[in-house]
Amino acid sequence: MPAVLTDPDVLLRDAAVTRRVGQQRLAAGLVQGALLYFLYHSLRNKGWPASAPMLFYPLVLLSLIVPILLISALGHLTRRQLIVWLLAAGAVIVVFGVNDAWRLAAAAPPDAPRQSSFFVLIFSVGFFYIAHSMVLAGAQDGRRIARYTTYFESAWKLFIQLSFSGFFVLAFWGVLWLGAIMFQLLELKFLRQLLEEPWFSVPATCFAFSCAMHVTDVRPAIVRGIRTLLLVLMAWILPVASLLSLGFLASLPFTGLEVLWKTRHATAVLLSTSAMLVVLVNAAFQTGDGLPGVARTVRMSARVSCVLLLPLTALGIHALGLRVADYGWTPDRVIAASCLLVAVCYAVGYAWAALRKGAWLQPVREVNICAALLVLAVLLGLFTPIADPARISVSSQLARLEQGRTPLDQFDFAFLRFQGERYGLAALHKLASSTDSALRAKAEQAMSLRFTGDLRSTPGLDIAANIRVWPKEAHLPEGFPLRDWNLNRAGPRLPLCLTKPDRICDAFMVDIDGDGRTEVLLVGEESFIGAVLLAESEDHRWDVLARVPYDVAGCEPLLAKLKAGEYSLVPPRMREIEVGGQRVALQRESSIPLQPGACAGLSAATSP
Repeated sequence: MPAVLTDPDVLLRDAAVTRRVGQQRLAAGLVQGALLYFLYHSLRNKGWPASAPMLFYPLVLLSLIVPILLISALGHLTRRQLIVWLLAAGAVIVVFGVNDAWRLAAAAPPDAPRQSSFFVLIFSVGFFYIAHSMVLAGAQDGRRIARYTTYFESAWKLFIQLSFSGFFVLAFWGVLWLGAIMFQLLELKFLRQLLEEPWFSVPATCFAFSCAMHVTDVRPAIVRGIRTLLLVLMAWILPVASLLSLGFLASLPFTGLEVLWKTRHATAVLLSTSAMLVVLVNAAFQTGDGLPGVARTVRMSARVSCVLLLPLTALGIHALGLRVADYGWTPDRVIAASCLLVAVCYAVGYAWAALRKGAWLQPVREVNICAALLVLAVLLGLFTPIADPARISVSSQLARLEQGRTPLDQFDFAFLRFQGERYGLAALHKLASSTDSALRAKAEQAMSLRFTGDLRSTPGLDIAANIRVWPKEAHLPEGFPLRDWNLNRAGPRLPLCLTKPDRICDAFMVDIDGDGRTEVLLVGEESFIGAVLLAESEDHRWDVLARVPYDVAGCEPLLAKLKAGEYSLVPPRMREIEVGGQRVALQRESSIPLQPGACAGLSAATSP
C-alpha cells in the first residue's frame, strides 16, 4: 500500500525533472543560435573573430557540435559525467579546428572556397555521433565498454532523433514561409522581412532543433517503434542487395577487370556497396536476440552478404593500389585507403561471423564495437598531422617527381597549389628555389595561379586525342592550347574533354562574329557534359566567348546536322538598342544560354 501511495509523488518528481531538462535544452538551443549568429556576423563583416582563423574555425565547430551533445546528454549523464565528456569533446574539436586553420593558412587565395573545412565538419559530425552514442551507452550500463544491446539502442535512438529533428526544422520553416507568403498577399511584408534576417533565422532554427530533440527524447516508445519499422523494411532490402552483389562478382570472370578499372571510380563504388551491405546486415541482425523473428531468406542473405564483403573489399584495395602505383597518393586516395582499412575490419570480421558455427552471426557484435573504435582512431589520424591526407599526398607526389616516375611536363603543380594546403605551398616554395630553371619556372607559375575551380587537367592529358574536328579537312586554330586548361581563364562548366581522359568532344570551326578569326564551337558527345564557344583574345589567350544551351551536348540530331555542315550563321532576331553610344543587347527569355530546349526543339522539327 505505501508503495502505491508514493507512485504519484514519483510521477510528479519525474515530470518536474523532465520539465527542467526541457528548459535547459531549449536554453542551450537559444545560446547556440546566438553564438552562431555572432560568428556569422563577424564573418560577413570580416571582423573579429573571423579575422583570426586559428580562433574562428574551432569556434564554429564548437558552436555547431557541443550544444547538440549537451542537448542530447542532458538527463542521461550525471553532472560530473557531462562536464568531463563535454570538456573531452571540446578538446578534440579544438584540435580539429586549429589543425584545419593551420593547414589552410596562406595555402590558397583568399577567395578560394575552403573545401577542407567542409570535410572536417562532416567527418567531425560522424566522429561525435559514434563517440556520443558510446558514451551514452557506457553511462547507462555504468561501465567503460557497454553491452552491445545498449550500444545498438543508443546509436539508433540518436540517429532517429537527429533525423526527425532535421525534418521538424524543415517543416517549421515551411510553415513560417507559408505564413509569410499569405501575409504578402495582403501586401504585409513584415513576416518575410523577419524571416530573412539572420539575427532571427539562426536562433530560431537552433531553438526548433533543440525542441525536437527534447520531444523525441521523452517519447522513447515512439522512437523505438519508428526504429523497428525502419529496420524491418531495410532488412527486406538485403536479399536484393546480396543478389545484385553476387551477380556483379559472378560477372567479373566474363567481363574481366579491365572494364572495371576504366571507370576510374571503382574504389568508391565498391566501398559504397560494402557500406550498404554492412548497414543492411545490421538492420537484419539488430541486437542478435531476435533470430526467431527473422525470415529465413533474410538470414541466408545476411550470411551471403557477410562473405561477399571480402571480395568486394579486395577488389577495392586492388583498384586503389593500381591508381596509387600509376599516379601516387592524393587526398581522395588517402581517405579511400582509410575507408578500406575500416572495410577490411568489417569484411574479415563478418566473414568469420558468417562461417563460424553456432548462433547466427553472433561475432558481429564484437566486430561492430571494434570497427567503431577503429573509425574513431582513423578520423583522429586524418584530421591531425598524424595522417593528414594533404601531407601524405604532397610527399608522395614530390617523391615521384624526384624519382622521375612523373615527368616534369606531366607533373600537376596546380595540385600542390590548390589541394596540397600548407604542405603543397611549402613544396612549391622549395621547388621555386631549385637550380633547374624549368622546374623553377613551373613552380613560380603555379604559385601565381588564382583559384580556377575543379578544372585542373589530368597530368599528361593529350586533349587533341579527345577532340574530333569538323569539317574533317579543317584543323584546330594555331595556338589552341592542348594541355593545361587550368592555366587559362576558362571559367566554370568547361566540356570534360578539356580536362579529363576518354571524354570526346566535337569541335566545329566557325567565324561567329565575322572578324576573320576562327572560333571553336566545342560540343560534348555525352549528354550535358558541356558545350561552349571558345575564342582567342587579343592577348592570345583562349577563353569562353559564349555558352550554348546545356542540352546541346549529346543531342544526336543536332550533332549530325552540324557534322554534315547543315547549318548557317544568321543575324540575331532582335536588333540592339544604342543609347548615347552604348549598345544594349536584348535577349529573348526563351534563348537564355543555359536554358534547355534546343535539342527538344530540333527533334520535334525533324520528326516525321
